[in-house]
Parts: sequence; C-alpha cells; structure tokens
Amino acid sequence: MVAQDSPVVVMETSKGAIKIELRTDLTPITVENFLRYVDNGYYDGLIFHRVINSFMIQGGGFDSGIVQKSTYDPIKNEADTGLSNARGTIAMARTGVVDSATSQFFINLVDNARLDFQDSSPSGYGYTAFGTVIEGMEIVDEI
Repeated sequence: MVAQDSPVVVMETSKGAIKIELRTDLTPITVENFLRYVDNGYYDGLIFHRVINSFMIQGGGFDSGIVQKSTYDPIKNEADTGLSNARGTIAMARTGVVDSATSQFFINLVDNARLDFQDSSPSGYGYTAFGTVIEGMEIVDEI
C-alpha cells in the first residue's frame, strides 16, 4: 500500500507527460534526493540519454549536447526495501559502488527483478526503485 501523502511529479517530455508517484514511505532518502533535483530545476532540458528496448530508459544527467551536469553528493542505496524494479517503476542509476546514486534515474520498460536487492555485496545490492508511473506509460514506451 502506498502512503496517502506520497508526492507525485509530472515529467514533461517532447512526447508528452509522465506522472510518477514517489514512495516516501519506503525510500525517504531517495525521494528527498530526487525532489531536491526536481525543485531546483535540475532536470529541465535534460534528455533520456540511454534507451534500451525491452529494458529501460535512463535520464537525469545530460543535456541535448550530451554535456553532463554536476550533481549533489551521492546518497545511500535503499534497494533493500522490497520494492521491485517492475515495469513502470522509476529507480536510481548508479555506478558499481553501492552508494553512488546522484541525479540519474531510469524507468523500467519490463520487469527487471535482476536489478532488485539480492544481497549486501556490491554486485547484489541492486538499484533503488522509488516510485511508479501512474499516468503516461505509453509515453515511456514511445521514448
């Protein structure tokens, strides 16, 4: 069950709007980090720079000239909450370092359970899913 006060953000793209409900109840650090970028206009004008059919679309780091923007400090990985990287979820991208997520995120195009928390090792820690597309999944699929 989603908390009643869960924030909703609207991501405006060239294809249309994507509405995402964020899970502050399970991933408070991640949601606070994401909303900090949203509230500061960081994502304005950025692109989905990595699109892999039948996997995910990734954005939150590069403008249309593929220039990477500077970020805030990395956050703690909250992948061990039980939220799955299911179709339509938004999750934080990161490097091979467990606690390295900053601004980049991805939206899962399919169920990607292999990206979920498996164990506490760097390769098994997973990627923090922190919200769900509640409107505009057809836009995500079109991207």
